[in-house]
Amino acid sequence: MSLFSDKELTCNDFLDGRVRLWQPRAGYRAGVDPVLLAASVPATRGHTVLELGCGAGAAILCLLARVSGLQGVGVELQPAYADLARRNAVENGASLEVIEADLNALPANLKQRQFDHVIANPPYYRAGAHSPAADKGRSVALGEETPLTDWFDVAAKRLAPRGYLHMIQKADRLPDMLAGCAGRLGSVEVLPLAARTGRTAELVILRARKGGKAAFRLHAPLILHAGERHEKDGESYTPQVSAVLRDGAAICGIFDR
Repeated sequence: MSLFSDKELTCNDFLDGRVRLWQPRAGYRAGVDPVLLAASVPATRGHTVLELGCGAGAAILCLLARVSGLQGVGVELQPAYADLARRNAVENGASLEVIEADLNALPANLKQRQFDHVIANPPYYRAGAHSPAADKGRSVALGEETPLTDWFDVAAKRLAPRGYLHMIQKADRLPDMLAGCAGRLGSVEVLPLAARTGRTAELVILRARKGGKAAFRLHAPLILHAGERHEKDGESYTPQVSAVLRDGAAICGIFDR
């Protein structure tokens, strides 16, 4: 994949302008999912963070903007998106190293490093489960090529003892996620994300800990939009979610209730 030209890009604000993200007009574009993922991580100053499949950098840059004093590393398979992530790191003055590599072929120096946190927003759809997007970058971002189990295997190896993995995925992939944790990570917690009260959760955020021994916890859903139905144009996020998306608020405390 050739690198993007400026005319193929837009620069969009996240966290009410605290993060400015260059991303393709026609390729994979970040929405609220990576922002919610970043908000779920209980990182503190001095921690190290690795994002697997960082794309243009939306999730990890939102985390670095929310918590000062972090050291970030992003791994991205697609050269054009890795290049965008580097550009976005410079744009935002973020301490982010971007490594272009396949998840299952990480460079030797990265294999020698461990991190306090690993985050990931893997492709949502199993191979063959959806129609491929016309844009190659979007197709790779949405359609699974690397088995989900491999994401957990790599994350577990790169986590320091007692380190946390946070992953956002479609709710119907939860059985695969729990299988990925088995024998690798413990203290598993799941936060469902439901569009509205009374709706089935379409996404989940999973937290797991290296060496964790606590019992499995399923939290009450985080409701994204106010009201039981969409009634008018414009945003309808709940105050809690709006604070995450606009002000860089955290939702990691939900896991501690």
